[in-house]
Amino acid sequence: MLKCEQFNKICEALDKCEHYQKFKVYKDKVLALGNDSLEKTIAIAVALCLVCAVLVSFSAVALKSLQVHNKELDMKKNILDVAGLLQEGSDIDSAFAEKIEAKIVNLETGDYVEDMNAAEYDQRKAAKDPALSVAIPKDKDIAHIRVKAKFAKVFLVKESGAIKSIILPVNGYGLWSTLYGFLSLDADGQTVQSINFYDQQETPGLGGEVVNPKWRELWKGKKVYAETDQPSAEKGLIESAEMGEPALALIKGVVDNTKPGSQYQVDGLAGASLTSTGVTNLVRYWMSNEGFAPYLAKVRTVKGVKS
Repeated sequence: MLKCEQFNKICEALDKCEHYQKFKVYKDKVLALGNDSLEKTIAIAVALCLVCAVLVSFSAVALKSLQVHNKELDMKKNILDVAGLLQEGSDIDSAFAEKIEAKIVNLETGDYVEDMNAAEYDQRKAAKDPALSVAIPKDKDIAHIRVKAKFAKVFLVKESGAIKSIILPVNGYGLWSTLYGFLSLDADGQTVQSINFYDQQETPGLGGEVVNPKWRELWKGKKVYAETDQPSAEKGLIESAEMGEPALALIKGVVDNTKPGSQYQVDGLAGASLTSTGVTNLVRYWMSNEGFAPYLAKVRTVKGVKS
């Protein structure tokens, strides 16, 4: 009943509107024209465009909150996935709230930033804000991202108050696109649990295999930092790494796990050497002093691992 009353009021208001009355007169005039009339064709085309524009605009505004929620839900799903906590059929929001703690880290000092709201912080947007980002010197920008946010959002999985997993956001350029993903480490800040890329536009079947679960499984148990001086990897795509420096890298071909140094190597992506190099570079950049090394040095629980 209320809706009918509101509709009647709108109709009454339109009847009193001078412009609406002129529109009705013009509408009747146009409809009376022949179908081959140029004026009628143009008028109907313009009217159709206006109606479509209004519908698209209305849909964008009306669905914005749903789009934002779905984007946040997808991000939480990827974080739970890389942490090994994603269960089919589970409530993503509940599982995330129960098992994941988000913290903001000052990348320069490695300290937590307690006066920033982690739930509202968007690192990708911050990287585009001159006040919240910093340019990366060319000689250090091996990930080819040019700028980085001053603060990063990290995610912790805890059990009985102790850190079980450290989930770090990483990004860097591959062949065709910037790859965005998460790297999950043990509490030692050294041993890889998993990696995933939630946003990438690499070639399907080649560089796009970065999302293949079988390839992602190869990362489990690999080491990030060199525990001794490491020469250039055999068939590798990287230079040598001194003790304490990031040494983890993709190599050409298949890793021989019987050889020394294999703990720092992951099978390269077949036919996608440039994407493989990009993944190597983004991992080594974000695990360096330019990225999370200062932070990991402060949360590491295993002694004797130099960062």
